[in-house]
Amino acid sequence: MDLAKLIDHTALKAETTEEDILTLVSEAKDYGFFSVCINPVWVPLAAEQLKDSQVKVCTVIGFPLGANAAETKAFEAAQAIANGASEVDMVINIGALKGGQYDQVLNDIQGVVGAAKGKALVKVIIETALLTDEEKIKACELAVEAGADFVKTSTGFSTGGATAADVKLMKKTVGSQAQVKASGGIHSKEDVEEMVAAGASRIGASAGVAIVSGEKIKDSGY
Repeated sequence: MDLAKLIDHTALKAETTEEDILTLVSEAKDYGFFSVCINPVWVPLAAEQLKDSQVKVCTVIGFPLGANAAETKAFEAAQAIANGASEVDMVINIGALKGGQYDQVLNDIQGVVGAAKGKALVKVIIETALLTDEEKIKACELAVEAGADFVKTSTGFSTGGATAADVKLMKKTVGSQAQVKASGGIHSKEDVEEMVAAGASRIGASAGVAIVSGEKIKDSGY
C-alpha cells in the first residue's frame, strides 16, 4: 500500500503561517502525498507552488462549524476553485441535520456541488462525533443524493475524530456511490491501515510525514 498516495497532507490551524504552508507544500512534493489540505486563504499560494506537480490542492468550505449560509458556502467553493483548488471539503449544516431539516442540509450540499461541477471533487464532512448512527446514515444519504464524491468523518476540530466503526458505517451507507475520507486523530501507519480496512480511500492527516516514516506521534485534531 502506497500510504502517501492516500493522504491529504493537512494544515488547518488558525495560527498556520505562510512559512508553514510552504513547508507543507514542500513535504507533499517530497513524499508524494495526494494533496495538501489548507484553508481557502492559502489556495493561491499552494496552487502556484504546485503548478508543475501532481500534488492536488484541497481546501475546506464552511470550516469548521458548517454554520454558514448555503449561499456563502457555494461562493466560497467557487472562489477557491477559481484560485486553484481541485478538491473542496465542505462541512454540512450540522444543526439542521440534527433538527431534521433535511431539505436545508441537501440544499447546502447541492450548492457546493453545483459550484464545483466539472471542476473539483466535493467531500462532505459530516462531523461524526456529534451525530448518532442514524444521523450519520442520513447525512451520508443526503450527500449521495446531492451528488458529492466523498463523505468525510470529521473536521478534526470537534469532540472526536475518525473511528473505524464510523468509516465502516459510512462506506456501507454510500456503497459504490461515493468514497469515504477518514480524518481526525490519524497519527500512524497502523491508524491508516485500520481506516483503509474499514473502507476509507482517502486519509486526512497533519502527521503525514510521521505516518509514511513509520513514526507515531501524539497530537490533537488532525
